[in-house]
Amino acid sequence: MPPTPPRRLFAGHQLRSLRRTHGLSQAQAAARLGISTSYLSQIENGDRPLTELVLAALARAFPQDWRSIGEDAALAAAALAAATDAGIDGAVEPDPGLARALRQQPQLARRLVALHAAYRRVEAQVRVLDDRVQSGESAARQPWEAVRDWFHDAGNYVDALDRGAEALAARFPRGTNRAIAERLRTRHRVTIERGDAGGSLRAYDPARRTLRLDRALPPESATFQLAHQLARLELAEVIDATVAGSGLDDPAARALLSVGLANYAAGALTMPYEAFREAARAERHDIDRLREDFGVSFEQACHRLSTLQRPGAQGVPVFFCRVDMAGNITKRHSATPLQFARFGGACPLWIVHEAAAIPDRILVQRAETPDGVRYVIMAKGLVKPSGSFTRAPRRYAVTLGCEAAHADAFVYADALATGGGATPIGSSCRICPRLDCDQRAFPPAASTIAIDPDARGVVPYGFS
Repeated sequence: MPPTPPRRLFAGHQLRSLRRTHGLSQAQAAARLGISTSYLSQIENGDRPLTELVLAALARAFPQDWRSIGEDAALAAAALAAATDAGIDGAVEPDPGLARALRQQPQLARRLVALHAAYRRVEAQVRVLDDRVQSGESAARQPWEAVRDWFHDAGNYVDALDRGAEALAARFPRGTNRAIAERLRTRHRVTIERGDAGGSLRAYDPARRTLRLDRALPPESATFQLAHQLARLELAEVIDATVAGSGLDDPAARALLSVGLANYAAGALTMPYEAFREAARAERHDIDRLREDFGVSFEQACHRLSTLQRPGAQGVPVFFCRVDMAGNITKRHSATPLQFARFGGACPLWIVHEAAAIPDRILVQRAETPDGVRYVIMAKGLVKPSGSFTRAPRRYAVTLGCEAAHADAFVYADALATGGGATPIGSSCRICPRLDCDQRAFPPAASTIAIDPDARGVVPYGFS
C-alpha cells in the first residue's frame, strides 16, 4: 500500500491574524519569514499551503505564537528547527528532503525534539557550573540567586499579578502619580511624606500607616515607589499566593520574591500591559518616547519591555540587562536565544561596557553570537543621584536588544548600516568557543591549552 500523502495545511487566516497581532504589513512579515510578499499573500488567501520550511521560519520569527497553527505542524517545525540548529557543529540548511523525512517519521521527529531539548538543558547546566567556577560561589544558591532564577523560569511574566495590576491601573489617569497617591491616602489611610528616609528610598511604617520617600528620588522613581506600596496593599493576596506556590523554601528567598513581585506589579501598574505593548509597537521601541508617554524612567521602560510575554499577546522578544561599572550583571532576562553569564561580568565586546563609561548617550551595535544569531543592541549609561555630596551617585548601564529579524520593529536599527558587519560577542569567556578573540580573558572551560614559547599572540595561549 503506498504511503498516505501528507495532509496539506492551509492556515492563511491564522497567519494573517498572527501578522496583524504584531502590527506587521505583508511586506514586513514576508521579510521576517524570508519569503516574497506575493507568496505570503497567496498563503493568506488560501491559495498555497504552509510548507515545512515556512513553518520553520514561523518558529524562528514568532517563537511564542506559531504553535497555534496545529499540532502536526508544530512537531514538524520543532524537529526541523532542532535539525538545523546553528549552535551545533555540522548544522545544515533546511531543505525539502529533510523536512519530508521528518514528516514521514513522526516518532523520529519527536525523539529529535526531545534530544534537542535535553541538549539545551545540559548546555544551560554547563553554563551555570562554569559561571560558578568563575565566581567562586558555593554549591548552595543564595536567596537573591534563587529569586532571579524563579523569574527566569517564569519567563519574566506573572499573569495573575500583571492582569491584576492592569485592572487597577484602569482606575487611574496614565502618566501621573497623583491618583496613585490619592488612592493610598483615601482607601488605605496612608500618609505620604518626603524627606530623609533613613538611607532608604522608601520606608513604610504599617503601625502608623506612614510612607516616607527619600527627597532625592526623581519624580518617576517616586511614582514607582508609590505604585510598589499600593501593589503590596491591594494585590497582597495574589503576591502571597504566588510566593506560596513558588517552591522556594528559604525564608529569605521567599521574602525577597515578595519584594520582587511587588516591584513587578509596580511596573505593570505604571505601564499597563496592553497600552504599553501597543505603544511600544507604535513607537518602534523608542525608549525615550515610551518613558515620556508613561512617566517612567529609561530603565523602567526597558525592564517592562522584557516582561511582555503574555500568552497570545507577546511583544517583540528582547533581552535586557543592567551592568554596573565593574561589569557585574545586576539584572538580566532574555526572551531570545542569547543568555547571560549568571555570575561575574559579560563579554567585553558588548557595547554595554562602553555605555557605562558614557552616561546619557545611546550607543547601538550589531552583534553576532557563536551560534550565528545576529542581534541589534542598544545600550545607555545612566547615573542615579544620591542627593548628597557625601554619597557617590550610582553609575551603571542598561542594554536592550532583539534578533536582527525584528530590526524593523526596533528604531535603533536605523542607526546601523544595512547589511553591515557584526561584532562577534559571547556570553562569557569560560563558555565562549571563539578561537580568534583578541579580548579573551581566559580560555573556555574543559579546553586543552597550547603554549608556543617561540610565538606570542595577543592572547598568550591557544586552545582546542
